[in-house]
Amino acid sequence: MLSLLAFQFQSPGPILVELGPITIRWYGLLIASAVIIGVFLSQYLAQKRNINPDLLGDLSIWLVLAAIPGARLYYVAFEWEKYAQRPEAIIAIWQGGIAIHGAIIGGAIAALIFARINRISFWQLADLVSPSLILGQAIGRWGNFFNSEAFGTPTALPWKLYIPPANRPPQYAEEAFFHPTFLYESMWNLGVFALLIYLFFWGLKHPNRYRVGTLAFVYMAAYSCGRIWIEGLRTDSLMLGSIQVAQLISLFGIIVGIFGLIWLYQMRHSLPDVVSKQKTINNE
Repeated sequence: MLSLLAFQFQSPGPILVELGPITIRWYGLLIASAVIIGVFLSQYLAQKRNINPDLLGDLSIWLVLAAIPGARLYYVAFEWEKYAQRPEAIIAIWQGGIAIHGAIIGGAIAALIFARINRISFWQLADLVSPSLILGQAIGRWGNFFNSEAFGTPTALPWKLYIPPANRPPQYAEEAFFHPTFLYESMWNLGVFALLIYLFFWGLKHPNRYRVGTLAFVYMAAYSCGRIWIEGLRTDSLMLGSIQVAQLISLFGIIVGIFGLIWLYQMRHSLPDVVSKQKTINNE
């Protein structure tokens, strides 16, 4: 049975095409594709809730401008010893080295400011963006594949990933095959995406039972559950002493997500439901 599932992953390299001085990299193409798909998806979901989709188009600009620098600065902060010696490499984002938790933090700050300026519900925006965010993460993880980065420990599993010698950690220099953690997380994220879409349309059918903020809190808990175990396989985690930073943040995300849902549904807190917010958020 395992022989039927055998498939050896091997990256063709980080560069898609070179046209003279112009280099198109897989990582950049995937990130750009994720952003474009995410914008259209969030606008589609906004229409389903009778919310002006132009708001989501405007918000997407804020999110990109905040998320990409946030992802890079977060990564650089935990790898400062390396970048302190080569500060010019800080802006070389095309070489890899971004952290999704930094992007989420940067994007959340931007969304809070956007919501305050436009006098709209932050939680409504978070619900509409969460499915796009997790889908974008599923797409973006394949950038790690093309860069031969963010892989796991050595493995002999049928779906092993070949890593070129130049990209292997020193302690595994003699190993050739590793866990394709990019694939694990991409598949997990697609599952979370399906769950969020199901809950979104369930909420449309049961507007009096659905509470705004549900998708955001489910995203926090569900994504973090997958990330916390997948991170344990990786060999290149950002570290805080002996603690993997992503696992620590993921544990926090699980706690916030679970207690957020309890806060919404058991304590009956006063976050407005979808119906009551449609008119105030529809900025036409």
